[in-house]
Amino acid sequence: MSGGGWYRVKRGLPALVVALATVAVLVAAGATGARAGGVPLPEPAKGAGSACVADTAFMRRYHMQMLVHQRRDTVHEGIRTKQFSLKGCIDCHQVKGEDGAPVKVSDGRHFCRSCHDYAAVSIDCFECHASVPEEADQSAAAPDAENEAVAALGAYVHERKTGEGAVK
Repeated sequence: MSGGGWYRVKRGLPALVVALATVAVLVAAGATGARAGGVPLPEPAKGAGSACVADTAFMRRYHMQMLVHQRRDTVHEGIRTKQFSLKGCIDCHQVKGEDGAPVKVSDGRHFCRSCHDYAAVSIDCFECHASVPEEADQSAAAPDAENEAVAALGAYVHERKTGEGAVK
C-alpha cells in the first residue's frame, strides 16, 4: 500500500471494530430471545360482556376498519347499527379508576390507550366522541332532543337523496 492508504485504514479501524461489536451484540441478543422477556406487551382490560362483537384476534387487527366502516354507514348513509359502534366499545371496555368512575382517554389506563401508546399510534376519536360511557341520568334526560336531531338529520338526508322538499 502507498503511505497514505495505510494511514486511512488505521484511522477507520476503530469505527469498524465498534460497528462489528454492535452487530455481534444485537445478533446475540436476538438469538437468546432477549426481546421476549425485555419488552412488556400491553395488557388491555377485558370487556364487561361475555364475548366481544367479533373474535379477539380479528378485533385487534381490524377494529379501526370496523369503526371507519361504521362511521361511513352512520354519517354518510344514515344507517345506525350497534355491532361496531365506538359507543358500544366504550360502554363494554371501560376501565374504572380508584374513585370507581371510568377513566378518561387522558389516563394511561384507558382501554384504547393501552395498545395505542404501545404502538405509538395517536387516537383522535375522542376529539369528538366521549371517552367514557354516558351516565344514566344524562342519557335519560336527552332522548327527545336526540330523537329530534336524528329525525332532522334523516329528513335532510332524504331531501338530499330525492330532491324532495329542497329549496329552489
